[in-house]
Amino acid sequence: MKPLKPDQLRQMTIKELEQKLDELRTELYRLRVQKAIAQLKDTSSLTMTRRNIARIQTILREKRQQAST
Repeated sequence: MKPLKPDQLRQMTIKELEQKLDELRTELYRLRVQKAIAQLKDTSSLTMTRRNIARIQTILREKRQQAST
C-alpha cells in the first residue's frame, strides 16, 4: 500500500473521505488478523495503513472546522 498524499485527500469531499476511512479501517482489521495467524509477510503495511488513517482523520477534522466557521 502506498502512502496517501495530503493534496489528493484535500481534493476529496467529506463523504469520499469517510468512505476511504471505512475501507482503510477494514483493511487494518484484515491485516491484524493475518498477523495474528502468521500469514502477514509485509508487516510495514500495518504501519502504512495506520498512518493513512491518521492522515484522513486530520484532513476530515480540517474540513469540518472550515465548514463550521
